[in-house]
Amino acid sequence: MKTNIVLTGFMGSGKSTVGRLVAEALQRDFVDSDDLIVERAGKSIAQMFAEEGEEGFRGLESSVCQHLATQDDLVIATGGGALLDEVNRSALERGGILICLLASPAEIHRRLSGESGRPLFNGNWEALYQERLPAYQGIAHRINTDGKTPLEVAQKVVKLWRASR
Repeated sequence: MKTNIVLTGFMGSGKSTVGRLVAEALQRDFVDSDDLIVERAGKSIAQMFAEEGEEGFRGLESSVCQHLATQDDLVIATGGGALLDEVNRSALERGGILICLLASPAEIHRRLSGESGRPLFNGNWEALYQERLPAYQGIAHRINTDGKTPLEVAQKVVKLWRASR
């Protein structure tokens, strides 16, 4: 039985904020895969990108996804690129429902302007967004977060999860 709730989507779509609310509502543990990567690496994601490049980061991200896929009853927020890798996506999908949180480029810019520590936001993130959008749209369950509060989105996630059981 699929017991995990796995949230994915582009940076700034609300995965971590919504994930914490969903975990609280369902009395489950919440895991942010990026936080687990930082813990395992002993350095920030920005440091990983600077020292090891995106390839080094993605290798550790894949290891973390494989580990999380073996766990039960978690609410998991993945990094924005984690489920673009078919191996990660398949592993997490076997043990959980995948839900993609979508936000428009204007909303993402509003949410993230002024933030630091997101290496991929510093470049041409709009092109990255467009590149990833088909993969996000390929996920069966999607919620547009524009104009919604995190609580409203969390309630939709819980409703989707309950309907999938």
